[in-house]
Amino acid sequence: MAQTAEGMDSATIERLLDLVAKEGMVGREALVPEASFEDLGIQSADMVVILMAIEEEFGVYIPVDGDLAEASTVGDFLKVLAARMKEAAA
Repeated sequence: MAQTAEGMDSATIERLLDLVAKEGMVGREALVPEASFEDLGIQSADMVVILMAIEEEFGVYIPVDGDLAEASTVGDFLKVLAARMKEAAA
């Protein structure tokens, strides 16, 4: 998969996608940038579990703000996560 989130290396993207697949109970191959969470069957409750797993795995707090709430595709989600993780590291 090509780099889809600014400032995030492919290994980090792969780790994030693995967590989304595991916690969202979807096939890893379905997690392409243009896939919508609605089409994948990932609900808002699933997103909370996914975010908690990401926070635990990476040791960062990811606030659920407007940008994150509006992320409707895997690509959008990765872009918002990249920005949040960059802010947390700063």
